[in-house]
Amino acid sequence: MGYSTRNTYYFDAPGAANTEDAARFAVERAREEGIGTVVVASCTGKTALTFLQAMKGTGLRLVVVTHAVGFSAPGVWEFDQAAAETLRAAGAAVVTGTHVLSGLERAISRSPKLGGASRTEAIAESLRRTVAVGLKVAVECCLIAADQGAIRVDEEVVAVGGTATGADTVCVIRPAHTAAFFDLQVREIVAMPRNR
Repeated sequence: MGYSTRNTYYFDAPGAANTEDAARFAVERAREEGIGTVVVASCTGKTALTFLQAMKGTGLRLVVVTHAVGFSAPGVWEFDQAAAETLRAAGAAVVTGTHVLSGLERAISRSPKLGGASRTEAIAESLRRTVAVGLKVAVECCLIAADQGAIRVDEEVVAVGGTATGADTVCVIRPAHTAAFFDLQVREIVAMPRNR
């Protein structure tokens, strides 16, 4: 049997302070593995712009996944329009989609008439609590991007998520569509917060 070794980085704490390092680690792993696409979560565009800068001149493709319109307030898209224009002008894809690990399920679980957690929310909570919030985000972003046709399901990507703001979790994922969730594989954890 064979094996390989890779660097893994552990942040002392979660949060936005790790974003620049997470971007550097994402580029490093993509280059090491010959992966051509980096998928990053970004609520407002700030994290996405940090990744755009870190990826400049690398030939890597950036796919940015944003919150759906109405996530924070009805009819509101949190993403900065100027950031979206800058990203698109640089060739990045900006994908906006419903959170596949909550979305409609959350409306049911929060309903006073229905209530109760769902199986989908149990999957999301398991990823958040046992590994890292950013892992749940990275997995979800890959599902959203695959469902939108922004990434292929037969090629690995470097996926990045965070805890509340910024980026603090970097992993290598073989994506899947939401309807084939259990085909998705987290193949490597590149960086994550050690304490959560």
